[in-house]
Amino acid sequence: MTKLKKILKIYKPFTKAGLQSAMAYRTNFTFFVIGESLYCFVLYFIWKAVFASGGSNTFMGFSITDITVYVFLSNIVKFLIDTDSTVSMAEEIKDGSIIMRMIKPVNIDHSLLTFELGNKIMMIFCIFLPVMLGLEIYRYVILGKIAFNIFSFLLFSLSVVLGYLLSFYLNLIFGYLAFFLLNIWGFSILKGAILNFLSGATIPLAFFPGAVRAVLEQLPFASLVYAPTMIYMGKLSTNQILFTLLKQIIWLIVFVLISDFIWIKAQKRLEVQGG
Repeated sequence: MTKLKKILKIYKPFTKAGLQSAMAYRTNFTFFVIGESLYCFVLYFIWKAVFASGGSNTFMGFSITDITVYVFLSNIVKFLIDTDSTVSMAEEIKDGSIIMRMIKPVNIDHSLLTFELGNKIMMIFCIFLPVMLGLEIYRYVILGKIAFNIFSFLLFSLSVVLGYLLSFYLNLIFGYLAFFLLNIWGFSILKGAILNFLSGATIPLAFFPGAVRAVLEQLPFASLVYAPTMIYMGKLSTNQILFTLLKQIIWLIVFVLISDFIWIKAQKRLEVQGG
């Protein structure tokens, strides 16, 4: 317990700094939220048109209510798991300020992680909870009954946390590449486009052909957005949920090990250049 308190004391200032940073850029934050909201409504009307043109109340097992919830929920999950670790790490490596972080008696990825935690706290209270309340009101009005399930919500929350950690370490790996590449801006843009598609943030993976879907669901990207969203919507059985959470944990361990390996190599490269 004493060791835990010591760790919390060390990293608490990073979380506080992250929260202060989020509050300092409230205007940017507000415009970003407006932009994301408009994007969600555009997707909603596109899918509404797809359902209307098909002349059916369902499409690939999704009703119009399901796809509405999926569009808004998947995008709020994408918003929550989004991380600046690639950009932050790449910029610090580029301008040399990474040295200041390295000489501090803290773990480099933990310091970045706890800083982002401050940002996420603001997102949860200002965006996530209001949107979730709105979705539940929508489902109640459409279905005529309370669809909220506390057990599904808890499993969904756990899956979102694991998805965020996956996203963080995946982006951190890309950030570390700045030690070896002159510019990773192009890689970062490509990564973002691929993640949006393969994570199910744009199109539910359930809409892909069987063989393609089976492959995509085993990749780590499905664990970022698609998996948590499907858990919340009750589209997965108990066994499928447990298997999904297990996959997230396994991929997280893999990404942590890869990031640690690259970090060790990067430190040696930095020492050689410094010498």
